[in-house]
Amino acid sequence: QVQLVESGGGLVQPGGSLRLSCAASGFTFSSYVMSWYRQAPGKERELAARISSSGNTNYADSAKGRFTISRDNAKDAVFLQMNNLNSDDTAVYYCNAKWNSAVYWGQGTQVTVSS
Repeated sequence: QVQLVESGGGLVQPGGSLRLSCAASGFTFSSYVMSWYRQAPGKERELAARISSSGNTNYADSAKGRFTISRDNAKDAVFLQMNNLNSDDTAVYYCNAKWNSAVYWGQGTQVTVSS
């Protein structure tokens, strides 16, 4: 059974940091492209960051220089380090796994940036 379980969300003040984690199981994690998407209230889900099976990374323009995605294939986990957060980063963050036609989603973790 495939599972993607996100953790690490919460309430943080502007300028603060959070580290999201996604624990994967039920598939060959090392073969999959792993991504973090986010969905703000009233907006469409959008890509925040992506990491390939070989470790190449891509970021949304809004995330460049502030977010870092990484993966640990030995632990079947992907992470998103988010620094210098602002109110525009408030969203539900979803972990995503993709390999060919196989696509899996986690349930999401809420990140709220507010003073």
